Amino acid sequence: MKFIVQKEVFDVLDNLYIGVVVAKGIDNKKEYKAIDKMLDESISNAKKEFADVKAKEDPRVIPYRESFQKLEINPNKFQCSVEAMVNSISKGRDVPHINPLVNLNNAISIKYTLPMGTHNLGLSNSDIELRFAVDEDTFEPMGSDEIEKPDENELVYVVDNKVRTRRWIWRQSKQGMIDKDTEYVFFPIDGFKGINDDKVNEAIKELEKILKDNFNCEISTGYVDKDKSSFEWNF
Repeated sequence: MKFIVQKEVFDVLDNLYIGVVVAKGIDNKKEYKAIDKMLDESISNAKKEFADVKAKEDPRVIPYRESFQKLEINPNKFQCSVEAMVNSISKGRDVPHINPLVNLNNAISIKYTLPMGTHNLGLSNSDIELRFAVDEDTFEPMGSDEIEKPDENELVYVVDNKVRTRRWIWRQSKQGMIDKDTEYVFFPIDGFKGINDDKVNEAIKELEKILKDNFNCEISTGYVDKDKSSFEWNF
């Protein structure tokens, strides 16, 4: 399978740098105390870090807001995933524990202030893509049975024509949701070359180590950028 970024995406976000971690053979039914502890620590640290800071003014968040504007997405109406989390944490709200893979995703995302997704790859043999939406694309929001259509040329993570994440890194869908039976997963870690690609690489390494230590699963890691617009793995 491959993760492919449409070349036209780099015409808008030329320094986009996406870390990739793929893991297969995960037992997501068990309890992993180390992951629970890591999420709690990330939340606790973020509460201190963002106590007197507006998330939208943080230099780690600003590049995503600026990129949303380039994509004609209003960042005040649609916050990227990590901005929404740290903004909620700064107001005293906790990020709920859901299941080990989601908890791990959120722990790493909050720790490094990087948007991350967690996608179930066990539902299709098709490649996962980051591309501009087409008319056939559909999105199933969490907590709703209504089917949405992305806006014209909206940047989306997608498998076939089933959108996994709307507005690039805003909100994931019911399709590809991580549950207790998920055992094959794709983590994209979205960043920018020359801005926070070093943090993306650190997050890749830590995520890989935690997956190995806790799940003893098959893992493949890499990245995608303007000069390398796809990443392939073989499990």
